[in-house]
Amino acid sequence: MSTGNLIEMRGVRKAFRFFTLEDLTLDLAPGQIMGFVGPNGAGKSTTIRLMLGMLGADAGEIRLLGSPMPEAQALAKRDVGFVSDTMRLFPQASLGWHLSFVASIYPRWDSAYAAQLVKRFNLRLEQTVRGLSSGEHAKAALLLALARRPRLLVLDEPTAGLDPVARHEVLTELMDVLRDESRSILFSSHNTVDVERISDTITFLDRGRIVESRDKEQFLDAWRRIQLRVPPGSTLPELPNIVNRIDDGQFTTLTTNGFTESVLPLLGERVREVQRMSLEEIFVATVMHHRETRS
Repeated sequence: MSTGNLIEMRGVRKAFRFFTLEDLTLDLAPGQIMGFVGPNGAGKSTTIRLMLGMLGADAGEIRLLGSPMPEAQALAKRDVGFVSDTMRLFPQASLGWHLSFVASIYPRWDSAYAAQLVKRFNLRLEQTVRGLSSGEHAKAALLLALARRPRLLVLDEPTAGLDPVARHEVLTELMDVLRDESRSILFSSHNTVDVERISDTITFLDRGRIVESRDKEQFLDAWRRIQLRVPPGSTLPELPNIVNRIDDGQFTTLTTNGFTESVLPLLGERVREVQRMSLEEIFVATVMHHRETRS
């Protein structure tokens, strides 16, 4: 298996006592930003630990930057930047000390870029980590990963626990950085609003399985909520791609994951409104439909 993708996972399985990741197949191409979305407990962090070689799979194949995992993780992770909401820097040390420490480990450390990010993130080198706010701590962790100039950036819930202002600030800064650089990014989160802002493609994970994966715009274009007025005695034609139907007296709401304008003439004057759906609504509908289908 070698396709040039920075992340390649084929038929990966990992079983625990009460949870199993099953038949996980995932690709991340160069220059792509993938939103990896799932509820808490869906298996997002476990998937990341597998792809980074922190866990060994029970079955399947994993390659990171072309290297087999976990056998070649030391080689592969030289070009991988990882940021997680669980990462903790040394509380007694200053930000400047952290920059010097990481620079001493990674030969590709870009001091000029690091200095630029310090200014952009409004941080101070002399400040100790214990004096940073949660938003500043998240920015510092991003800075330490970005200044290494990694080919792949893996973000595992980087905005979890931040208040709305700090989350907006961190995402805005991250988006500014992404405009300057061409790198592949896996952005894992249960917050679809954050994912929708920065991602090109979206992969939904639920209960250890990939439910759906496609271009973000394809998701947004394909899903619609159609509100209809259905008088007594009237019946609706059989329509394809309907994943949910709610009847409320004379009114019916259809949710479709394969909307085209050609369906509207079939419904005629019954149509009251056609609504676009947010990524969060699409995610919930996709997961619920998947669960109903499996059950």
